Amino acid sequence: MTKYILNSGGARKDSEKLRLFLDEIVRDLGQSPRILFCFFAQKREDWEGYFAEYQQGFLRRVDKSLQPTFELAFPEKFVQQIQNCDAVYLGGGDDHLLQFWLRRYNLPEAWRGKVVAGTSAGSDALVKHFWTCDWRQCLDGLGILPIKFIPHYKSDTYGKDDPRGPINWEKAYQELSEYGDKSLSLHALEEGEFIVINQE
Repeated sequence: MTKYILNSGGARKDSEKLRLFLDEIVRDLGQSPRILFCFFAQKREDWEGYFAEYQQGFLRRVDKSLQPTFELAFPEKFVQQIQNCDAVYLGGGDDHLLQFWLRRYNLPEAWRGKVVAGTSAGSDALVKHFWTCDWRQCLDGLGILPIKFIPHYKSDTYGKDDPRGPINWEKAYQELSEYGDKSLSLHALEEGEFIVINQE
């Protein structure tokens, strides 16, 4: 059983929502969970910085009795790193960049039985169809989970300085409803919210 946790993104704006999300990642993983942080959605030169930041944030918020270990994902050894971890964290960023890397692997098989947590673009990559805040259009994910997804839903700060103006969230919802496989359930989550999907 693979456990998928899809976060809308922006969880850092609400410390309680972030704590609940991180607690869900390590739930039932024992006292020494092994977490693999994947920042393929970011520029390569930023990975180590994000890795240091996320480790600190993780340790501040999870149960102090836990002794997690962390590893930074690299494309050339990603599958082996997955095999050696308990949970994979797919960080947000550029949807296209993340999928450029992830499409190289047979992921459902590689991380079978693991916890896979995504946030924003990390969640988008896992689903069949999503609406991206960056491009403001519907796109296809890897299709691992047969659902539709809108990250950052109803955010009043996402894209605040965007010259295109504020996002019309109702229009985004309608566009995704009509896009692709109309039989799929649509999950539009406000920032910091997450859903859990277990898959055989």
